[in-house]
Amino acid sequence: MLPRAHPRLLSPLLAVALAGALTGCSLFAGDEPGKTVAQPTAAAAGGGSQLEIPTTVAAGQVSLIQRLGEDGPLRTLSVERNGAWQCLDCAGDGVTSRGTLAPELTERLQVLLANPALADETDQARRYRTTCIDALTSSLITSAGLITSQDCPGEERTAVAGEILLLLTQATPAEVKG
Repeated sequence: MLPRAHPRLLSPLLAVALAGALTGCSLFAGDEPGKTVAQPTAAAAGGGSQLEIPTTVAAGQVSLIQRLGEDGPLRTLSVERNGAWQCLDCAGDGVTSRGTLAPELTERLQVLLANPALADETDQARRYRTTCIDALTSSLITSAGLITSQDCPGEERTAVAGEILLLLTQATPAEVKG
């Protein structure tokens, strides 16, 4: 029996596991600079179909990766600069959903993504460490960097990234709570 991983190691271990599985494929059909995605095997994706996980995004784009607990499936939402979004396994049922944000939400998202304060909310700037076990972990991937939060008591939400997370979860099938 393997010992349970220390909660503070969960986020870095997840990042290393994701980075180790990466390939050089594009998220959508076109070749867009600044995007790298992975196509893990079904076993790595929790038994479902292939997932594409961005590691970097261009300015004006954002991706949200969520996982409920240590063993939950990865749910991935990617939003393009024009508001077009694609959500892979958002409900945990393996279904891919697509849509477009309303123009006013697209404009608001672009304002939030361009906010210079976002750089101060990255995991690196905050020296973020996960603290909860079996919580919903949400990671925003922006051009400023990775911004992680957990749905657990006492966790402070970042101002700008918290607004981005709320906007995305209210306008798409992604969830703000586990």
